[in-house]
Amino acid sequence: MELKTLLTDLRQNGLQQITTIDSLDKLNQVRVQLLGKKGKLTQALRQMKDLSAQERPQIGALANSIRDDLKAALTQVQEDLELEATQSQLAQEKIDVTLPGRTRHQGHKHVINQVIDDIEALFIGLGYQVINGPEVEEDHYNFEMLNLPKDHPARDMQDTFYITKDILMRTQTSPVQARTMEKHDFNQGPLKMISPGKVYRRDTDDATHSHQFNQIEGLVIDKHITMADLKGTLELLARHIFGAEREIRLRPSYFPFTEPSVEVDISCFACSGAGCRICKQTGWIEVLGAGLVHPNVLTNAGVDPQVYGGFAFGLGPDRFAMLKYGINDIREFYLNDVRFLEQFQGE
Repeated sequence: MELKTLLTDLRQNGLQQITTIDSLDKLNQVRVQLLGKKGKLTQALRQMKDLSAQERPQIGALANSIRDDLKAALTQVQEDLELEATQSQLAQEKIDVTLPGRTRHQGHKHVINQVIDDIEALFIGLGYQVINGPEVEEDHYNFEMLNLPKDHPARDMQDTFYITKDILMRTQTSPVQARTMEKHDFNQGPLKMISPGKVYRRDTDDATHSHQFNQIEGLVIDKHITMADLKGTLELLARHIFGAEREIRLRPSYFPFTEPSVEVDISCFACSGAGCRICKQTGWIEVLGAGLVHPNVLTNAGVDPQVYGGFAFGLGPDRFAMLKYGINDIREFYLNDVRFLEQFQGE
């Protein structure tokens, strides 16, 4: 078959084949079959070497015309298929703009985190550092550095979860204070810090106790620190959290890491000291423990107790939240019940 006839048949058959294309994948296959490097048109044009010099221009012009016709037909089919696909997608994804909008639920911070943030903001404003530490702690820092040597009976009050003989889940955030005192250069100035975080004790879970809870401990180490400094700081804290009318009182107590030690009560914010169910008719509510740092704790951290002194306090943000918002079961904080949590939207 002469080349001219072959090219003419290729045009006719190619255009007919293009009209049967019904997908973009098939379109690409046909494009390669007709116009690819190994396609039918390329194969046919290889016979041009056998033509005479007079025939080649005529056959070349015919081949170019056929190539243009096939490309135009393929392009038209591609546009039609793409338009059809777009219309189909629009039909499937049609949006009814007359429907009311959907409200996106906006979350908020957990009530305990709100209390922690509030306390942190207060003490940052007083020039304190916020320092975090590991929850998996060494017995050395959790107990021994804090004047609780092995077999000390006071350890029973903080029975905890041991991972090994010397590694445990910390029972308080005081180890952060011990680590910080070791590193602090007192020639550069006093140490003022709070250490918030989770702590763990092997308590029986009930309405007022949990095996895991939050704690914030504060520490100030400097020269000439007295109980008056401690009382003034705690009074400011109580009034910031529970109201400007609050008063505090200090009662003697015992903690191994402070001497003297005190329990701190605030005047009842529900009855203003007259006596009610919340304060058990006493007019006062116990909120935290505190005291002046024990000389042994200073010595253990390499601080000279003859030169420096300080005060420390520890409070539970969980308890503060319970008192502030009238929550009577600490377990509510950890049940992830949205009906409970959404009551505390914060500011």
